Amino acid sequence: MPTATYMKNGSKSSTPVKLDSDIFGVHEVNHRLLQQSYDSYLANGRSRLARTKTRGLVRGGGRKPWQQKGSGRARVGSRRTPLWRGGGIIFGPTGNENYAKRLSTNAKRKAIVQALSSHNLSGSLRVIESIGLKSTKTAELTKLLKKMDVKGYTLIATDNLDTNLKLASRNLDSVKTIEVKYINIARLLDADTVILTKPALTLLSAWLKPSVKKDQE
Repeated sequence: MPTATYMKNGSKSSTPVKLDSDIFGVHEVNHRLLQQSYDSYLANGRSRLARTKTRGLVRGGGRKPWQQKGSGRARVGSRRTPLWRGGGIIFGPTGNENYAKRLSTNAKRKAIVQALSSHNLSGSLRVIESIGLKSTKTAELTKLLKKMDVKGYTLIATDNLDTNLKLASRNLDSVKTIEVKYINIARLLDADTVILTKPALTLLSAWLKPSVKKDQE
């Protein structure tokens, strides 16, 4: 299926690139799979920073507040009981939690295929020969994106992220650059527009093609 291709300067090329319909032309979308893949990516990258102290870790509480019997009050062994203010936490996070959600490699690649197809069929996928910025100025990248009629949050995937593109895009909150080998479902679903360079497109197709053939068998 042909898709409009852009040249280095942002103008449309007269020869559109032909995309693999098995990767960029899938009409059936499994929304449940996309959600599972998205949640799995976020969960696997979650940091275990939250830690609370149990009654044994809270400082103090070594002395019994009052005698066991005779005072008319309930028996208490420590001021650091979880029932009291300043006491330990009973079921709080300890830093040893496992938030990982496992998903098969084939399922992850299938979700990426569906996300790419969704962008292509909706017209939010752009293919450019290459992005060869002459400087690190943000204005040069902004001019290129404007010429390509790019709107919203944009994901630029290249085969090799050069210094000029990396520095020119870091001041743009609506632009994210990434090497295609690190592409993931979260970046694709968050993006309003996806830009792929031709070399990146070749690498992406070679990576996803075996998974597509396996799924069709």
